[in-house]
Amino acid sequence: MKVFITGASSGLGAALARHYGARGAQLGLAGRRPEGLQATATGLDARLYPADVRDAVAMQTAAETFLREVGTPDIVIAAAGISVGALTEEAADAAVFRAVMEVNVLGLVHTFQPFIAAMQISGGVLCGISSVAGMRGLPGGGAYSASKAAATVYLEALRLELKARGIAVVTVAPGYIDTPMTQVNPYAMPFKMRPQVAASKVAGCISRRRAYSVIPWQMGWAARLLKWLPIPVYDAAFEKAPRKPRGLPT
Repeated sequence: MKVFITGASSGLGAALARHYGARGAQLGLAGRRPEGLQATATGLDARLYPADVRDAVAMQTAAETFLREVGTPDIVIAAAGISVGALTEEAADAAVFRAVMEVNVLGLVHTFQPFIAAMQISGGVLCGISSVAGMRGLPGGGAYSASKAAATVYLEALRLELKARGIAVVTVAPGYIDTPMTQVNPYAMPFKMRPQVAASKVAGCISRRRAYSVIPWQMGWAARLLKWLPIPVYDAAFEKAPRKPRGLPT
């Protein structure tokens, strides 16, 4: 099996690399931090591509190298993502909004596009990691919520575009995962998963080629309730909710 994964220098991406690597997969691992990629790749059959998913040229080069040296991937997982608090009223946060949207939305495009031509010959799976945070707008988290809502809708469109070509598009919307991205959150995180547990669940969604999944299942039910809450009820419940700290994406 050949698997290409972005965001592999830490968090869920790294856990997915270890999950598939433990099962003998040939891996292509992309991420912004070379030292993190090296740590993830220890003991695995992996080729490393230090690259930022915002950089379309760098991602094109990484994909072309993987295709040439390893072959057409069976699975491509776009796991790179950033989450940071941001406020529209703060002029400095415009750069944060831009970075979050570029990584979490355009990063999917830059990851998938270079592989589609080759994969439509042999088939395969493109998996994008969205989030339950894309279900509703969360105060202080407008950049992240908006990016994940956009990611979900983009992936749905891509699924329809590629279905006839034998490429499955799988969207997975996790709840909370115990990673550096969530460890700064100043609020309770129900049903929080360890990265390796989340990776196993994502891999299960991929193997079943499920169009859309929320993990874990408990968060799936909570997300359904959240989605259908009337606006006045939702506003009353979340207007004064604790907010993710503002800052620059890391």
